[in-house]
This record gives sequence, C-alpha cells and structure tokens, in this order.
Amino acid sequence: MEKKSKILIVDDAVDMVELLKKRLRFEGYDTAKAYDGEEGLKQVAEYNPDLIILDVMMPKLDGYEVCRRLKSDENTKYIPILMLTAKGEVEDKVKGLDIGANDYLAKPFDYKELSARVRSLVAIKAAREKLVEEEKSKALDQMMEAVAHEIRNPLTSIGGFARRVYEKLPEGDPNKKYMEIIIKDVARLENMIRGLVELKITTISYRELTNINDVIMEALKLFEPDLEDKGIEVKIELVDNPPLISVDKEQIKMALANLIKNSIEAMQEKLKILKITSHISDGRMEIQVSDTGKGIPKDKIKNIFDPFFTSKVYGPGLGLTFTLKIIQEHRGAISVESEPGKGTTLTITLPLKRP
Repeated sequence: MEKKSKILIVDDAVDMVELLKKRLRFEGYDTAKAYDGEEGLKQVAEYNPDLIILDVMMPKLDGYEVCRRLKSDENTKYIPILMLTAKGEVEDKVKGLDIGANDYLAKPFDYKELSARVRSLVAIKAAREKLVEEEKSKALDQMMEAVAHEIRNPLTSIGGFARRVYEKLPEGDPNKKYMEIIIKDVARLENMIRGLVELKITTISYRELTNINDVIMEALKLFEPDLEDKGIEVKIELVDNPPLISVDKEQIKMALANLIKNSIEAMQEKLKILKITSHISDGRMEIQVSDTGKGIPKDKIKNIFDPFFTSKVYGPGLGLTFTLKIIQEHRGAISVESEPGKGTTLTITLPLKRP
C-alpha cells in the first residue's frame, strides 16, 4: 500500500475546512484539521504533515505567526506551507513569503489551481527528502570505509594483546577483571566494525527469482528458540502462490531477520504478538512485520534507521540501517508506523519486476 501524503488544513472557516478535507481525501491524501493557530501548532507536532494549508486571518494566532514559528523550528522548518487569505494585495503576499511560506493563494480560489499547487509542494518535499537520504547514504559509505580502515587493525592488536596478558595473569589477580572488561569491549567494537563492513558490501548482491514467502519463513525460523522462550504468539498471513521476484535471497533474509529481532526485543509486556504478512498491492510485493511492543515516540521514528541510534526501544546498532540499505539497493522502500504502548509495524515494499 502506497503511503498517503498527509495534509493539515488550518482555517477558522468550518465550511472551507470540510470542503478541502473532502476534496483532498478524494484525491488520495490523508488529512487533519485545526480551527485556530494554537490548535494548528499542536496538530503539526502530533500529525507531522507533509503539507500545511494555512489561513492567515484566524483567532488566537494568525497564520503569519504560525508560519513564523514553524519556519524557525528545526523540526518543522522544511514542511511546505500554502497560505490562504482573503487579502490579495502584493504586500500581504510578500509578507507571507518573507516569513517562509512556500506558496500563496488568495480567496476565493479555483480548486483546480489549489490542487495543482498542493501536488507541486508535496512533490518538492518528497524530492528533498530523497536527496537527503541519498546524501546520508553517501556519507555513511565514506564513514564506514574510513572507520573500517583506520580502526580494525589497531583493534585487533588491542584485543590480541589483552587476551595474552589475561591468560598470563594468575587466578585471583585483581587486574584480571579489568582485562576481562577490555576484552569484552573490544569484542563489541569488533562486532560493530564487522557490521560496517557487511553494510558496505550490500551493494554487491546475487539476485535470483525467489518466492518471498520462503524467505520470510527462513528468517522466522532463526528465532524459534527466542519466540518460544519469551512466549510470543506468532501470526502469519502470507499471499497464496506469490509471483517470483528478483532479489538477493540472503540479503532479504537478513533484512527481515533484523526487523523480527527488533520486534522480539520490543515486547516486554504480557501481550506478545508478532504478526508477519505478505501481499501484493499496486503492482508491488508488500511485507509487514508487526509487534505489540513498547512502540516508538513520534519524535524518534525518523531517527531509527540512523547508524548507532539508541532509544528506549532499540539499543545502539546497525540492524535497521543495514535493513534500509538492503531494501534501497533492491529499489524498494521501508516505512514505519508506531504508537507508544501499543506496538510498531514496519512495512517493506519490493518491485515485482526487476527495474
């Protein structure tokens, strides 16, 4: 299922809000609404829209002040804003654009024109986000290469010498426990370096026509002991007779294993359900991994694919970064929906035909 762009409508005219909401939903957008400036700011934080349609003349806070606050906040400055107003003077347009509005439309307006401007602004935001991801991926590749080259050899020496010293220390020597800590930490760093190297080589893959359901079941089988030990109920709903798709079987299995591992770790309460589904939607294969775990706060969701990101749900590591890179190399996409206290759903989409 393709992710819907989210549009927040902020206007004190109820009829206008309802009209825009119905027409935008008919065009396939997800919508939310607010009837004054203060409520609009609150909705932006909760709803995280892809575009804001913002009226100028409103109670409590006018549209200019709402726009100014959003554009001065690092978390919201890149959300495009289309300002609506009954005023059509040049000075009013200039004021709105000067404080950061991305476009301006005077009332009354032709809905076809508003619709075209909405499409344009949503497309610009999507293009910017894609560019940012590509730049992050490039920077990550450079970092991995530098880290692996500069740290691996010294780390091997430290670990090797530490083990030799540890073996020569007599039992009861108080220094032995310090050497144990060094050896343990070196092993942890070596695992991270190994992860970086594995992440680097995801661009090299062997693709073959594969039944995605078989890959899902192989990934799930890796965790059978953990699922049983933790009393996690597993629900599986897989599409019947799926078409074969061209993927690197081992890489996709590792990507799914990372998602399953995170779901298992996130479930600490009594209700523990892991659900995995596969189905075809809009000409693409869609795989979902859902859990009833802690969930992820909205302000953390955008960071979970960053390398070594740490949250209360996931510890530091490269698992999700690794997964994202694999899926991107397969010309696919990955998205996340989560609600604290209720759980998380990660969705992978892969093309049915090789690009």
